[in-house]
Amino acid sequence: MNGSTPAESRAAAQRAKQAPVTNVSLVVACQVFHGLTFGAIPLFLPLIREDLQMSFSQAGVLSAAATLSYGLGQIPAGYLSDRFGPRRLFFIGLLGWSVLSLNFGLIHAFWAGVVNQLVAGAFRALLFAPGLALLASWFPPERRATAMSLYMVGGFSGTIVLALLGPLLAHHMGWRSTYIVFAALGVAAALAYRALGAEKPRTGGGPHFGLLEAVRVFRHRILWVCGAIQFVRFAVVASFNFWLPSLLVADRGMSLAAAGVVTAMSAAFTALSNALGGYVSDRLKNPPLVVGGSLAVLACASALLVVVEPLALLLLVVAVNAAFLQFYFGPLFFVPVEVLGSRTAGIATGFTNLFANFGGLVSAYALGVVKDAAGTFTWGFFGISALCVIGVVLSAVLARIRSRMLAAQQAPG
Repeated sequence: MNGSTPAESRAAAQRAKQAPVTNVSLVVACQVFHGLTFGAIPLFLPLIREDLQMSFSQAGVLSAAATLSYGLGQIPAGYLSDRFGPRRLFFIGLLGWSVLSLNFGLIHAFWAGVVNQLVAGAFRALLFAPGLALLASWFPPERRATAMSLYMVGGFSGTIVLALLGPLLAHHMGWRSTYIVFAALGVAAALAYRALGAEKPRTGGGPHFGLLEAVRVFRHRILWVCGAIQFVRFAVVASFNFWLPSLLVADRGMSLAAAGVVTAMSAAFTALSNALGGYVSDRLKNPPLVVGGSLAVLACASALLVVVEPLALLLLVVAVNAAFLQFYFGPLFFVPVEVLGSRTAGIATGFTNLFANFGGLVSAYALGVVKDAAGTFTWGFFGISALCVIGVVLSAVLARIRSRMLAAQQAPG
């Protein structure tokens, strides 16, 4: 007898039943508020460049600074998540990022902005692998690609809100005050998660993930192939998300408000397709097919983005590009966990996302340099298209390695 009454037992059972919905919703909501500040820099970049007297190349350095520390933090964040649990790391990451975002709104020098983003990127690294681990832990194994896809739904939902309200608020309040308000909401969200969020208790009673075990995981070839594809994935994401508003304003002559509407449309397509991609992958039970197909579409869309002239056709290309931009996010992150086991979720996610962020760092900076040198983004996006073709080839390699490893696991003895 545990001394509990039937009513208390029923209440406990109800809380246990609601725990997955509550905690998944909290993580996604935190990503919404994180998305407000993360997406605000590229959206307000035309205003920030003018305020801080930056060239396009310097704007690329600003993005690269945050991406560098964010990328370098992936493996440590993944290991610490597997070792100590993801909840505390997720809270610290969101709080640190949001506080530094408050500070960014007060900065008046380019070099100070670079330092701010360099430190902020390290805190943002604590959001990613722990956040994915939190979401995946509340879903059954056969639905974890869908679970991982939900992580980005929150971020892109924040981008939609930002893109629709941001230009209007910036017009009346200035970009600084608007950015500070969004950052304050992020601080509030972090504190709310600290009070209400939980992580799923570990099952099986096994030891925590050790450092030597983490190092042994790096021997698996599937991690390196996934890492190479992740380099391509985030190179495409960073080039599109960071430079789209500037491309529309500088190359297509749109106002910031109009560029904001297009950005909101883009984020809406990405958010919806992200969850759909995970669902399709889980139904087909073939993540590499979803990865390769998405990259093939992106290879075409990235080239057309700087070629088409009519506005209606341009909007169609933006929509298609956005729809497939993260369609394969969940499936790609799921493959290493599927093959190597859920205990490696943090370290595998951190390892492959390290490659992803180096891809984002290179592309975000390179497109700024290309714009300054050539006066247009055209050759930069042609290069992104070529990267996508390489990604299609790598996805075929991934399919073969995955099939062999799964077959070996199922073989008797």
